[in-house]
Amino acid sequence: MAVATAYVLIPLWWLVVGASKDQSQLIDGNPLWFTDFQLFSNISDLLNYRDGVFLRWLLNSVAYTGGAALLGTLFAGMCGYALAVYRFPGREVLFNIVLGGVLVPATALALPLFLMFSQIHAANTFWSVFLPSIVNPFGVYLARVYASASVPADLLEAARIDGAGEVRTFFTVSIRLMTPALVTIFLFHFVAIWNNFLLPLIMLGDEKLFPVTLGLYTWNSQVDQNPELRGLVLIGALISILPMILVFLSLQRFWRAGLGTGSLK
Repeated sequence: MAVATAYVLIPLWWLVVGASKDQSQLIDGNPLWFTDFQLFSNISDLLNYRDGVFLRWLLNSVAYTGGAALLGTLFAGMCGYALAVYRFPGREVLFNIVLGGVLVPATALALPLFLMFSQIHAANTFWSVFLPSIVNPFGVYLARVYASASVPADLLEAARIDGAGEVRTFFTVSIRLMTPALVTIFLFHFVAIWNNFLLPLIMLGDEKLFPVTLGLYTWNSQVDQNPELRGLVLIGALISILPMILVFLSLQRFWRAGLGTGSLK
């Protein structure tokens, strides 16, 4: 476990150390230890480079990821709940189709999606990245499994007897019981969209619409022609992982609550 931990943390440590150095120290200095700590000046240089284009990329990633992850979690939770609670013809067939969607790699869907959006003249727009990112077949699968185990049929029947409709029952009763699963779905979906690279690469040509992953890739591909970008790529990569860390730290209490509730049942 110690070896595995070091294997994971050493690249992150190298990134933190590299982000605190200037250009000459990146090449000649110790790659795993600090020399002159210039992290904050490097951050200032990054945010001011080309009129703050990196900040625009970061806001684009927040818009793509935050909205799509929230909507994708809601839709996946509702779909998984319906597949778990209701009995209707074709339910298992529909669920098997969803499972098939889990098995299809995203790379296989990127080109067909581009052709579809091109036909409706929506390629190279915000929606060409946002709308495909909402779909989350794995979230539907996870929501169904969790809803089957955590939402008692007797509780739903009691809510119906009290006069609650199906939509109200879901949003006032069931969604609270499914909170740990929904948080898990949101985190998986958030990370997947934030790190998504291929879809924006295929869909977008306007630099102003780039997410931070694609923006840093374009800079990194220009390092040979513009060496000063090497340091900007490092500090940009460090900043780009901070939102994921903050989201994980802020939502982990819901996991703990779900685990504690399950241990008492």
